[in-house]
Amino acid sequence: MSTLPAPDFRLDMVGEPCPYPAVATLEALPQLAPGQVLEVISDCPQSINNIPLDARNHGYEMLDIQQDGPTIRYLIRVPKA
Repeated sequence: MSTLPAPDFRLDMVGEPCPYPAVATLEALPQLAPGQVLEVISDCPQSINNIPLDARNHGYEMLDIQQDGPTIRYLIRVPKA
């Protein structure tokens, strides 16, 4: 049983080369309301380093990272004020 929240928005970046998944993630997050969760799907191998680091550096909360073969799923929450 997962205790992770359901994402409010999904950003499908499968097939996009780095650094586009990380860039798109940082562009999408400010548009969410506090407490909302963004799900990012990427198959860019470097995103496993870039997306969590960028999200944390910009004050967002990494909730989960799941890798299934080449596909990586990130859950990122906008902190409540």
